[in-house]
Amino acid sequence: MTEPAPVPAPPVPSAPVLPALVPIVRAAMRSRCPRCADGPLFAGMTAFAPHCRACGLDFRQFNVGDGPAAFLILVVGGIITALAVILQIKAEPPFWVHVLLWVPLTTIAVVACLRVSKAALLILEYRNQAREGRIAPEEATRQ
Repeated sequence: MTEPAPVPAPPVPSAPVLPALVPIVRAAMRSRCPRCADGPLFAGMTAFAPHCRACGLDFRQFNVGDGPAAFLILVVGGIITALAVILQIKAEPPFWVHVLLWVPLTTIAVVACLRVSKAALLILEYRNQAREGRIAPEEATRQ
């Protein structure tokens, strides 16, 4: 009796690369892996997953840090400040109206945009192959 020939393992498909032409805002809003565009970036509200569930890309190699939060605070703070000044000039409300209006609005805007901005920074780091800085060898600095 002859044994059947072993069935070869199916080839592992290579993960499609998310084209650089996809606008960064759309890619960040989808919050998907920058390499395969399939696996989710986040394990929680704003916490990155350790790796992509689809292609295995290690997200821990990217250093997003506090950059998105600081950037958002500056941008949202500028917009809120401009709106508060316009409201003050147009309607002259009492101070408590400003406190009740702008403090929660600023908090909500920063928290709502934090996930998208963190995803955008990680995707940009992946697309630009950004890595930790290294000190150049002495020979390279002489040229």
